[in-house]
Amino acid sequence: MGRYKLTIQYDGSSFFGWQLQKNERTVQGEIEKGIQIISQSSNRITLHGAGRTDTGVHARAQVAHVDLETRLNIKELKNALNGNIDKDCRIMDIEKIHDDFQARFDAKKRYYKYQCYVGESILYHNQAWIGSNLNLDCLNELASQIVGDHDFLSFSKFREDMKNTRCLIYKSEWKSEGKMVIFRIVVNRFLHHMVRYLVGSMVAVNNERFSKDEFLSLLRNPQKDVRIFKAPAQGLILEKVEYE
Repeated sequence: MGRYKLTIQYDGSSFFGWQLQKNERTVQGEIEKGIQIISQSSNRITLHGAGRTDTGVHARAQVAHVDLETRLNIKELKNALNGNIDKDCRIMDIEKIHDDFQARFDAKKRYYKYQCYVGESILYHNQAWIGSNLNLDCLNELASQIVGDHDFLSFSKFREDMKNTRCLIYKSEWKSEGKMVIFRIVVNRFLHHMVRYLVGSMVAVNNERFSKDEFLSLLRNPQKDVRIFKAPAQGLILEKVEYE
């Protein structure tokens, strides 16, 4: 028996998120299906992810770990897994890791980006929020305010079991790459829907549907179940998870 660290890429368009759900297609369920075929075990073998992405959210380099007994070498195991899962989900890398490694709890930083496409596009409709002009100066003025240690209760989906709603933001920045305007954020941990609420609210200020003072008030005076703006899922991509 050994513990393996998996780096996973997936197009979230056809998945009901990461976490296993009864009667729904999820990333965790898809990969566990492949693991089950390879292992030929009658018992479920659980894949533990670094985080739970929502329905429609993508990942370039999600990380997970699994305990598995196999005679396959690393290359054979990777090929076998990819041969037994659908093509909108790929194992990009596998490494044998020490038995104490925890994909979720050992993670130090998580990197996300959110893509907004300015104009019309068929090609990007599953990987960007298609919209109107965005003012980078306005957006970055707001983005700079969330850097540091803050309580993001206002910018998350409230859950009774969530006792700690503080997060440490290392980077928060908007940049233009042609017609694609991208928000990049690096943080120690994320709350449920946090990035989508932040992006939606910043874009709402840009579009004069929300004020800068209202945005800052929610940041400085956290409150639960606030009615604010949430960006659609398809523009959000988990870029990588950092452990050192």
